[in-house]
Amino acid sequence: MKNIFVGNLNFNTGEDELRQLFEQYGQVDRVSIMTDRDTGRSRGFGFVEMTNAEDGEKAIAALNGSQLGGRTLNVNEARPKAERGGSGRGRDRGDRGGRW
Repeated sequence: MKNIFVGNLNFNTGEDELRQLFEQYGQVDRVSIMTDRDTGRSRGFGFVEMTNAEDGEKAIAALNGSQLGGRTLNVNEARPKAERGGSGRGRDRGDRGGRW
C-alpha cells in the first residue's frame, strides 16, 4: 500500500479524473480530494492510495512535475498526519493577576 500526496491541483479537478491519471501506473484503492468544510470547494490537494507500493513509486516518479488542468502537480509520498498537539490556546492560562 502506498499513500500519495497530490498538491497544486486545479480546483476543478475531480476524483475520477485523478483516479484515471494514477490508474495508468497500477491499481488505485482510494482517491480523496480535500474540500473546504464551509464552502465544499476543493482545497487544491488530495491523496491517492495505491495497492502496490512499487506502482506508487512509479506513479510518483512519473507524475511529479507533470501538468493536469493547466497546473504543475506536486506528487510525493504522503507523510503521516501530525498529532494535533496542545498549543495552550483556549486552555487554562494560569493566574495572571487582575483580581480586584
